[in-house]
Amino acid sequence: MTDPIADMMIRIKNALLVRHSQVIVPHSKLKEAVAKVLLENNYLEAVEVNPVKPQAELVLKLKYVGKLPAITDVKRVSKPGRRLYAPADKVPQALGGYGITIVSTSKGIVTDAEARKLNVGGEIMCQVW
Repeated sequence: MTDPIADMMIRIKNALLVRHSQVIVPHSKLKEAVAKVLLENNYLEAVEVNPVKPQAELVLKLKYVGKLPAITDVKRVSKPGRRLYAPADKVPQALGGYGITIVSTSKGIVTDAEARKLNVGGEIMCQVW
């Protein structure tokens, strides 16, 4: 698999479309950091690491507001064939500020608002709204 972050985001989106309560993805530290950012911003209910052999699993409990999913759509911005970087003052907002942009910075995986607050730029990974 060439793009594990895109795979994780699409698994979440597809699970939400068919109203699943949770989705299981292969674990990595990067995926766990992205999932924790989604959890902090109320897009997921819970994130658990299931240490199964040969590779651990990341169990993401999906969040619904009433009958509607908390995540409407996701967009992978930086791709393996075309990485996209931005300085702190040029980090884009998702959907005019209604969503979040997840940025990989030297301070860790943060949202666009946190990147501007910390005054750090980085790779624009994806947008969630």
